Amino acid sequence: MHDLAQRTRVAITVDGREVEVDDGLTVLTRLTPGPVYLCRAPDAELPEGDPTRHAELVAAALAARHLPPEVLAGATLYSSAEPCAMCAGAIYWCGIGRVVYALSEHALLGLTGDHPENPTFSLPCREVFARGQRHIEVIGPALEAEAAAAHAGFWTPR
Repeated sequence: MHDLAQRTRVAITVDGREVEVDDGLTVLTRLTPGPVYLCRAPDAELPEGDPTRHAELVAAALAARHLPPEVLAGATLYSSAEPCAMCAGAIYWCGIGRVVYALSEHALLGLTGDHPENPTFSLPCREVFARGQRHIEVIGPALEAEAAAAHAGFWTPR
């Protein structure tokens, strides 16, 4: 469990801007055994004008382009927030075997409200994965209060 908490905390710390990340949301995908991929996607504006370019989706697609299915099946995607329904679909189709997240989609919805930049579904990734034919292990929420702190003040009108 120590490794899980440590890696989840890395995703939160990077998202919380305690380290330099070019002003982006970061998702860590750790492949066991294997390399670690760090994927950045802007969180203050639509990435490249494309609302589908969430960091989890980009990380999953990157891994799928470079790794064989048997390696992806042993991969873990770590995220500071629960993958949305769209990202959960991408994770499923890319064949990643495990997802670990800090902040639940429900808690994120509570923080964002009806903010136009995050019209989130109230649909946990577990429910998306449960409809598929392959099992994807889901661990989370983990360290939810720490993950929520990264959003403090971001979603309020300026």
